[in-house]
This record gives sequence, C-alpha cells and structure tokens, in this order.
Amino acid sequence: MQHDASECRSGTGRLIFLIGPSGSGKDSLIDAARERLAAAGVEIARRIITRSAEAKGEAAHGVTAEQFEILRAQGAFAMHWRANGLDYGIPRQVDQWLAAGRAVLVNGSRAYLAEARQRYPDLLAVLVDVQPEVLRQRLLARGRESAEEVEQRLARNARLQAIADPSVHALDNSATLEVAVAGLFALLRDEGVLPRA
Repeated sequence: MQHDASECRSGTGRLIFLIGPSGSGKDSLIDAARERLAAAGVEIARRIITRSAEAKGEAAHGVTAEQFEILRAQGAFAMHWRANGLDYGIPRQVDQWLAAGRAVLVNGSRAYLAEARQRYPDLLAVLVDVQPEVLRQRLLARGRESAEEVEQRLARNARLQAIADPSVHALDNSATLEVAVAGLFALLRDEGVLPRA
C-alpha cells in the first residue's frame, strides 16, 4: 500500500536513510552508534524482514512471507521493498516520530532510494562505503554466500558505485567502527540533523 507523501511531512523531523552494499557494515555501524544516537534523540527504526528469527544479522523482526503480506495490506509499513529475495518493511511508527520532530535513522535500500525521496523529500541519504577488498573479506567471513555469489555481489556493487549521485553522502567504513561512527556524527552535525558541538 503506497501512501501520499503529504501524510508524513507534517513534522520537522528528518529521515536518515542509510544505504550500502550487503557486507558494508550498516548493521554493525548502527549497533555501534545506537547509544550515542539515542542520547542525541535520534530514533532507529527496526526493520521487519521475511527472514527467520534465528538468522544472523541485525536485530530485525522476522516474519513469514504470509505475515509480511498481511501487514503490508493493513498499511503497517511507511516503506517496504524487496531485495536479495527478502521483503523489508519499515513500520509506520517512523511517521509518528518524524511528525513529532524527531530524526529517524532507517537501514534502507539503494533500489528504494528514489521512492523514499518521493515520500520524504528532505531525507538525508548516507552511503556506507567500503573498499572492494575489505568488502570481499567481510562477505566471505560472513559465510552466507558462495565465493561465486560474493564476486557477483562485488560486481553489482561496482556497477552501482559507478552511478554517482551527488545528493548521497558517502561514509567510509573500511577502517574501524569507531572511525565510521565519528564520521556519521560529523555528517549529522554538518547537515543540521544534530546541533554542532
């Protein structure tokens, strides 16, 4: 169910739409920044995914495909998309947070970015970027995919990276999480999401 963009733009909050290739460390970055973001008043949306609760990865809410479809039909999602064979939903609660003037961080999808921008025109798009060799090592260590599938992911990522979008802010996560978290907070201050220290 698609919603009119005017429904969710009545507040002054800003949506932070985090994107990046699988294995770039979006989940790890969010976990590492969670306490500081909460202390700064930034809400973090918990995704609903058609993946078993036992699956490794982010602290998402796992549902069956049937449950997801029921939720979607009921209008439970502010945003939803399909990627890598899974369905992802962002609960409508984010619209309430934004209407209350709160900043909200969403672990998003590059493929959904254009549609997200239509709904939230002032969203802050942040690309978590990783050097190809670091990304290869992380994907292989994760063990979810074969070596061939990892190479396909890397090739797809290279193609997507070649399509430059000046409105997307790159955040390098090739080094330590501490460096990436510091970079995220510097970006949020520079973009006026958080007050300057």
